[in-house]
Amino acid sequence: ARQEDVWSVRKAGLGLLMSVRGDHKPIPVIEDVSVPVEHLAEMKPVSYTSRDGLTIRGYLTTPKGIKAKGLPVVVMPHGGPWYRDQWGYDPYVQFLANRGYAVFQPNFRGSTGYGKAFFNAAKRQWGMAMQDDITDGVRYLIDKKIADPDMVAIFGGSYGGYATLAGLAFTPDVYACGVSYVGVSNMLTFLKSIPAYWEPMRKFLNEHVGDPDNPEDLERLIEQSPLFAADKITAPLLVIQGANDPRVVKAESDQIVVAMRDLGREVEYMVAEDEGHGFLNEENRIAMTVAMEKFFAKHLGGRFQEQIRPAISERYAALMVPVESVVVSEPMGDLEAALTAPLPAADGGVYKPVKLSYASVANTQGMEIPIESGVELTETTRENKPAWLTVATQSSMMGSASDTFFVERATLLPIYRGVKQGPVSVAMHYRQNGINGVIAMGPQEMKVDTPLEAPVFGDGTALDIAIGALPLAAGYK
Repeated sequence: ARQEDVWSVRKAGLGLLMSVRGDHKPIPVIEDVSVPVEHLAEMKPVSYTSRDGLTIRGYLTTPKGIKAKGLPVVVMPHGGPWYRDQWGYDPYVQFLANRGYAVFQPNFRGSTGYGKAFFNAAKRQWGMAMQDDITDGVRYLIDKKIADPDMVAIFGGSYGGYATLAGLAFTPDVYACGVSYVGVSNMLTFLKSIPAYWEPMRKFLNEHVGDPDNPEDLERLIEQSPLFAADKITAPLLVIQGANDPRVVKAESDQIVVAMRDLGREVEYMVAEDEGHGFLNEENRIAMTVAMEKFFAKHLGGRFQEQIRPAISERYAALMVPVESVVVSEPMGDLEAALTAPLPAADGGVYKPVKLSYASVANTQGMEIPIESGVELTETTRENKPAWLTVATQSSMMGSASDTFFVERATLLPIYRGVKQGPVSVAMHYRQNGINGVIAMGPQEMKVDTPLEAPVFGDGTALDIAIGALPLAAGYK
């Protein structure tokens, strides 16, 4: 948005409204448009005991005005998996509850917020103890007579998509159908196609998920891959994928769709060519919701809306892929090819010095929080090189923060970055073969010395200006 633009941000359920414009004058707050609370279904915390004795907590939302007995249920495991569901408004939960389904969100082992032991209990347990926690939650709902045992579906994104496929493959007697949204199907190709920006997490992934190059891990990773148990899947499956997903590449969805198709199983496939790890375009999101609504109505018997706006109907039809046409796409190229590829040519000469300042007010639950922000780009020198200096600042009643970045003027490659927010500071020096510096929190310091096998652009404001200087014409790669 340009400096003079005015926009608002609303998030239903939190009562958040932010209005921003480029000067420091107060502006009228646009009337908040929130979801009518009287139509929202109640979300209740639940807990149960896993088969190996852990207490698993989660949330259950049941349709408004219907007794919570013998209901069709959609199990919705979260992504991450190092994340957690929390109490509060969720559009998919409320939509599904409105259509007549109970929605169950289990915080299986590995979910954050329940302590280190609970987090570490998930080590190398994808599709195993982590999946057992989800299955045990379904059994809990059945024992409580809340769930109709013949009408249980599973739907999730990212790791939740993996859990969907694992649930259908490893416990085929539990689920009537499933929707995998950007989900992992093959642990081997998933770990082999880790994007370059995930490389700092490689050690964590090797420890918590597994290393496909380690023979001791290889056999287990194959067992944990739903793709290799596709013949066990008997329930109908809807697969949803962004073609440009760098985290769970399209090949993950292609593989399971082709396997299901070749086995003669019921599978539907939705692909958005203009999306990545999750749909952001509004029409795509609505089309995806239409696909899920139809799919669940067909297999669980809930309500669905027959009349759809023509634009959405067209988008829905465009995104649905005939499964007979699917071929397995290649995963992302190998690391060696990525390292030897030249960086995109970013023209540092397209910029002129500029200084922008912003005044914003966050209104949340009756409290106003004024926020002052600024971005400045100036010509300078650093380490005897012509450079651009970008400084981003923000201050509010919660404190101030600054992010200072020097980049080479011609190439926009990083030279130095300094971040300061309260007791936290970061100082990073970039050189051709590595990055070194210090991250400090008060008296505690962590030294950084990371070798680089290839040049990199910098994150933060430096990445913004690098992207802004790319020749982003149609067909640019």
